[in-house]
Amino acid sequence: MAAASETTDIGERVAQLLAPFEREVCTADLLCDDHDPESTAYLIVAADGSVETLTHGALREQSEACASALASLGVGAGDRVATLMGKGRDLIVTLVAIWRLGAVHVPLFTAFAPPAIALRLHGSGAKVVVCDEAQEPKLHAGEHIPADAAWEVVTTGPGSEGAISLAELLARNAPAVQAARCMPDHPLIHIYTSGTTGEPKGVVVPVRALATFRAYGEFGYDLRPGDVFWNAADPGWAYGLYCGVIASLTTGTPSVMTEGGFDAARTFDTLARLGVTNFAAAPTVYRSLASSGLPVPEGLALRALSSAGEPLTPDINQWAEATFGLLVHDHYGQTEMGMFINNHHHPALRRPIKVGSMGHAMPGWHPAVLREDCDELAPPGEVGRVAIDLPQSPFAYFTGYHGQAAKSAEKFSPDCRWYYTGDVGSMDGEGYVFFSSRDDDIIMMAGYRIGPFEVESVISAHPDVVESAAIAVPDAIRGEVMEAYVVLRNGASASPELASELQQWVKSRYAAHAYPRTVHFVDEMPKTPSGKIQRIVLKQRRIEELAAAG
Repeated sequence: MAAASETTDIGERVAQLLAPFEREVCTADLLCDDHDPESTAYLIVAADGSVETLTHGALREQSEACASALASLGVGAGDRVATLMGKGRDLIVTLVAIWRLGAVHVPLFTAFAPPAIALRLHGSGAKVVVCDEAQEPKLHAGEHIPADAAWEVVTTGPGSEGAISLAELLARNAPAVQAARCMPDHPLIHIYTSGTTGEPKGVVVPVRALATFRAYGEFGYDLRPGDVFWNAADPGWAYGLYCGVIASLTTGTPSVMTEGGFDAARTFDTLARLGVTNFAAAPTVYRSLASSGLPVPEGLALRALSSAGEPLTPDINQWAEATFGLLVHDHYGQTEMGMFINNHHHPALRRPIKVGSMGHAMPGWHPAVLREDCDELAPPGEVGRVAIDLPQSPFAYFTGYHGQAAKSAEKFSPDCRWYYTGDVGSMDGEGYVFFSSRDDDIIMMAGYRIGPFEVESVISAHPDVVESAAIAVPDAIRGEVMEAYVVLRNGASASPELASELQQWVKSRYAAHAYPRTVHFVDEMPKTPSGKIQRIVLKQRRIEELAAAG
């Protein structure tokens, strides 16, 4: 199949990308086996700075062995297999092994605590969980993980409390399995997204979405021969998985994956040592690099910078242009649909960047802005509801949330023409889209989408708490940070110690990254006449306090 750079007609390229998904496909071929076995799939940077090269040939061999091992546990086409794994070779091999079997990947972010893990395992009906040794204790039987769990646990460690050692499983030399062939609507990923009015919602991504993710790699990033690509987002979330792992594997682009957390010095060093040409990260990464005060290495090979996950503020591009001679291209998408509005890097699609705009429609998509009160197009410049015209969007694949008919219905117009993103914005006369707000109060912190409802549910379970509200406030580094307002029960006393206890409570019962940076104790919450907490009132009040404080 020709690459985008070899095809001048973009419409023709869209048709080429969609064509294989008119019939059965072999996912393993598309992601690994069709590539030159000697070519580099990933450059894995260890915590000590050493680099391991994983070729497509090695990835095929190792994922075939891993697939056989999983098949020996009864995993087959359609079965859900979760990963609770940090970035590294084991994760990449396991993902390709899952898809080689026609099984379905359930990503679990490594910062999740047992309650969040259990919700996703139960909700997806996971058959197996593959985890790092350090993550294994979260899967031990306890308050949230049942002793008779329906899933098997496979660990990269020696195994304990019923967990099976992956090394021992591989050593059994299970019979080889043939790579599965799947219909386009066969499930590929079962991922969860957060909201404000209930529990996280399951999104089942079909195999045909591979065309969507590859298109973004070609059109959005302009991945091309000779590139060294690095998407720094965590694969436990949609952007890192869809637009990092899958975009790199479908295009065959050599890609970088760094073990461990973010470090500014290490990021600069990796960009320089590995000759990264195409870099993507959340705005918070760029802010952290800018504020680090570290010297920028000479001789960087960067030619394309991209950002997604939260609005890109003008200060980032002021720094990027002065530092790299490049602008960061803001891109927009969702867990439900992938990416569909971009400041594209592809030369046939590249347009001047407008400050504050997240770009324009990606080929194969037809986004629009609808009026607030009806499904009619809003005039240019008028703020309205960002939506997708489905009949004109052949890359669209989302059909509803797993097992949640009512929530699914809310995302589509009665005639099924429009998909409602739930975000508010405007579109100018040239087709540039400008983000205004999220109508569900999602908090975007350091590139992570955090649903206030989940955090509030955890805080409110504390014995000293009556009710709570989580809001986002502006932050110079992370874009937004979460703060919480808490009403205490009679007899409980507000104190710095209790605030710290509540922060740790969220870390241990939900996720390490999602704790409120500040806890405010209040006597009552502002509410609507129907009794709903008005987060917007709390947010506005807090923003005014911060402004007054200078």
